[in-house]
Amino acid sequence: MTTTIQYADVEIGTELPAQAFPVTRATLVQYAGASGDFNPIHWNEKFAVEVGLPDVIAHGMFTMAEAIRVVTDWVGDPAAVVEYGVRFTKPVIVPNDDKGATIEVSGKVAAKLDDGRVRVDLVATSAGQKVLGMSRAVVQLA
Repeated sequence: MTTTIQYADVEIGTELPAQAFPVTRATLVQYAGASGDFNPIHWNEKFAVEVGLPDVIAHGMFTMAEAIRVVTDWVGDPAAVVEYGVRFTKPVIVPNDDKGATIEVSGKVAAKLDDGRVRVDLVATSAGQKVLGMSRAVVQLA
């Protein structure tokens, strides 16, 4: 795959299509199996509450992965992401109900860099709270 987004066609302030990602307890169990991260704060409500959390929380790396999907879907090629980093600011709380939680992500081009690269800043929220801070990706465009 290669990106179809042309560097010359992108301006600072270009908004990427926002997305919402549902998260349920089943999603967390599937992620735990795939990642090998079976920390009980991600599946055991009793344990999570005992250690001071309000409820089961999503894995930080899962949250980070969902957020970057806005960029990879926009650019069309996951390999175009050459740098990505975040700060975890709040957990995604996942209640044990039929709805679970939602991670809402938006992004925009914050800077045009050298060599056909752009910096994309992301905003990720859940339940009205920002869950990732300083969420930034550097993307190689065509």
